[in-house]
Amino acid sequence: MVSLITNDQTHFILRQPRQHIAIMSFNYENISIPEATRIQNELRAKVDITERALNIATIGGADISLNLYSTTIYAGIILLSFPQLMPVAYSLVKAETHFPYVPGFLAFREVPALVKVWEQIPVKPCVLVVDGHGIAHPRRMGIAAHFGTLTGQVSMGCAKNILCGKFEEPGIQLDSHSPIIDKQEQIGYAYRSKTKTAPVYVSPGHLMGMNNSLQVIRQCVGKYRIPEPTRLAHELVNRFRKGELQEGYSIF
Repeated sequence: MVSLITNDQTHFILRQPRQHIAIMSFNYENISIPEATRIQNELRAKVDITERALNIATIGGADISLNLYSTTIYAGIILLSFPQLMPVAYSLVKAETHFPYVPGFLAFREVPALVKVWEQIPVKPCVLVVDGHGIAHPRRMGIAAHFGTLTGQVSMGCAKNILCGKFEEPGIQLDSHSPIIDKQEQIGYAYRSKTKTAPVYVSPGHLMGMNNSLQVIRQCVGKYRIPEPTRLAHELVNRFRKGELQEGYSIF
């Protein structure tokens, strides 16, 4: 059984994960910050955050690991059954980046590696939760939105720290949440994923709505602050970085 998220309720149906068309490899190594800004604005025009029914059989978690000024990136996506959240498969890539570290433009360092990881996966996840922001970004183009518009992957962001906007502190209990507002526009939610801990910051990336992103993350909470898709992706990438796992696609 899989969860079908709608605007205001949850149903259950069976669904096969859809296939995606692979895209060409690319990099952002030789572009300037003004050029990067232009690309963000162009991609922003393609973002679709309309609320919709999401038929979810598998959910992915994506994470990137690199030192602040390092050129080596370790990227990974873990696939989980949904709503059981049991590991199914994973994809790992080690890559190089030469785009500078500039806040607000981190996707230009990380997305090319993440695309390589995604292209190794034969059946794409129904939803991908990225460790980072969706539209909760000054130009509404966090890594989840950037990645989603490039690949056509249904995507959302779940970040540990806020990048822009303001919110009222949600209640201290699990599942409390409050909207993040920037320039009179809601760009995400501050969501209490564990009682009496700091919230995480949830926002749609592409091909899902604001309420969709909240309803999905509610079903991804385990016993830790970080929801299971990105928590497990983080563990996976750290093991890869330590040499415990090999690059490529593997099934559990």
